[in-house]
Amino acid sequence: MSLIGNVIWFVLGGVIMGLAWWLVGIVAFISIIGIPWGRACFMLGSFSFFPFGKEAISRDDLTGREDLGTGVLGVIGNIIWFLVAGIWLAIGHVTSAIACALTIIGIPLAIQHLKLAGIALFPIGKTVVPKEVARLAHEENARAELDEWRGN
Repeated sequence: MSLIGNVIWFVLGGVIMGLAWWLVGIVAFISIIGIPWGRACFMLGSFSFFPFGKEAISRDDLTGREDLGTGVLGVIGNIIWFLVAGIWLAIGHVTSAIACALTIIGIPLAIQHLKLAGIALFPIGKTVVPKEVARLAHEENARAELDEWRGN
């Protein structure tokens, strides 16, 4: 089912937003100082090309520990990102979502665009994994939190 969704997605506009992500990534790499943002752009651009069957998840949720992109520097990076490029990519995804939602068959695509719009606002500290991996990471984190509440 993911394959069918990804093919329909790619043909009906996913390619445009994926290329937009990659264009921003190229500009970030050219600036040298933007290399960390460029890495995120290429990863999320690839995700934007074929999003079905995958999920963006915080790296600290996945690994269980904070790293450079999920700490204070990640917050600062996300604020800079939001002001420079995030808002524009999010607007592109919201515009695409509206266009997709005008048809009944495009509603699942519109929902995916809205998810990507949220990621576009603050992508630093995120990674893309298969949905099953994300589900397992969320379950493990929930178990650990439950154990804390129980005092174990």
